[in-house]
Amino acid sequence: MSRSSDERPLARNCTATRAGDRAAVEPLAALVAVLAVGAALGLYVVALDDASPERERPAAEATLDRIEPEVTVGGIVDPERLDHVEPIHPNAVVELEAGGRTWRLSGAEPPGTEGTRESAGVAVAQRSVTVRTGPGRNAHGRLLAVVRR
Repeated sequence: MSRSSDERPLARNCTATRAGDRAAVEPLAALVAVLAVGAALGLYVVALDDASPERERPAAEATLDRIEPEVTVGGIVDPERLDHVEPIHPNAVVELEAGGRTWRLSGAEPPGTEGTRESAGVAVAQRSVTVRTGPGRNAHGRLLAVVRR
């Protein structure tokens, strides 16, 4: 009887019957391992997505970034300078509120300022600023931008 080099006689008390049976894994353990690896990959993808920078800046924030330096002198917003600002986006409204007064710079009709949260079609951004309310008088105010998408 001839034997290949891989085949060895089995011991009498050995439970293995073939060489292929040595690497067998219980089905439940394999399923748990696959689920653990899948969950780990899912968490990694979520963390990676949250860590990536936003490619598109919100329109309301970009509007405030453009308007604020144009109306600010020495760190204080001057409402009279709103009249000299270049035209803004047609669907944008910028409001300055301080001392019970409101100044508005509008590209067109106001898109609505329901609260300060973004809705499906309206982006809202606001910043606290110091506003010149008169000669030598300043008040705490709010610069608000609302842009309809």
